[in-house]
Amino acid sequence: MQQTQPSFFGRFGTLLASLLLSGAAMAAPATPAEPAVHPQVEIKTTMGDIVVELDREKAPKSVDNFLAYVKSGFYKGTIFHRVIDGFMIQGGGYDAKLKSKPTKKAIPSESQNGLTNDVYTIAMARMGDPNSATSQFFINVANNEGLNYPGRDGFGYTVFGKVIQGQQTVDKIKGVLVDDKGIFQNIPVEPIVVKSATILKTPIQPNL
Repeated sequence: MQQTQPSFFGRFGTLLASLLLSGAAMAAPATPAEPAVHPQVEIKTTMGDIVVELDREKAPKSVDNFLAYVKSGFYKGTIFHRVIDGFMIQGGGYDAKLKSKPTKKAIPSESQNGLTNDVYTIAMARMGDPNSATSQFFINVANNEGLNYPGRDGFGYTVFGKVIQGQQTVDKIKGVLVDDKGIFQNIPVEPIVVKSATILKTPIQPNL
C-alpha cells in the first residue's frame, strides 16, 4: 500500500500538540520549597530592632508555633511586660493596656533539644505545666543555667533560637526602669511596644 504524506492540518495538529505538551511541562508548578531550617524574624520595637534566628532542626514545634504567631500579626502591639536585668526580658502576651491576647493551643516542651539558655538566646515562656507554652517568649540576658533541662522541675525551658542582630537593643531594654503594677512585677514604667514582627525573606549574616 502506498504511504501517504500527512496533510497540512495533520502536520500542524501534531506540532501544536507537541508545543502544548511542552508548554504544559514548562508551566507545571514547582515542588514547594522545604521550610527554612533557620528562619530569621525581625522584631521591631519602640526601643530598636532585634533579629532572631530560629532553629527548626532542634525545636521544630516551638519554631513553627512562633512563626504562626508572627505570620498572623499577633505580636504587633504587644509589650515586653517583664524585664529583669541580669536574667531575661519577656514579652508576647499582653498589649499596651495590659490586656492578654487570645492564644492558640499550647505546645509540648522541647527543652531536651540540647540548646541552652545562654545570653541572647530566645526561649518559650510557660506556666508551671511544662507543656503550657503558647505565644510568650523571653530573651536571656545572662547565661541562665538554672533554666536548662532538667531544671528544678525536671523540664526546664525550651530554647528555640538566638539573637543575631540587635543585641544592643536587648541591652537597652534590660536596663529600663521597672515597677510592680497589679499582678505584674518588673514591668517597664515606659511601655516597650512591639511595632511589628516579620519573617525576613533575605537572610542576614549573624552579628555575633
